[in-house]
Amino acid sequence: MPDWKDKLRCSFCHKGAADVNKLIAGPGVHICNECVELCTAILETERAASATEPRLPAWETMTDQQILDHLPKIAAVQAQVDDNLHDWVTQLRERNVSWERIGTALGMTRQSAWERFRSEG
Repeated sequence: MPDWKDKLRCSFCHKGAADVNKLIAGPGVHICNECVELCTAILETERAASATEPRLPAWETMTDQQILDHLPKIAAVQAQVDDNLHDWVTQLRERNVSWERIGTALGMTRQSAWERFRSEG
């Protein structure tokens, strides 16, 4: 497996690509076959439940410690998405796309895009 594949993890359960049967890529995120199966089960359960039931945010049912334990997983997903965004910007810069256009696409100034994504080479 190439080195970059060693870094790929499910953005939901954080299992590595080697630990699951399939890892599906999205825009900066990945989901494994196990999480897809879990999502399918949740959707089937919700279809059977009343549509009038309000859905509470996940943290409403979690203890403080459970939320604290979950924070590193959220931070890891954020880092994964940020790394992917850097890769996309690098590809654009290799195509000589201007910092102005990149900044506009990201809803920031040219200067902000350059400061965030420039290569430190």
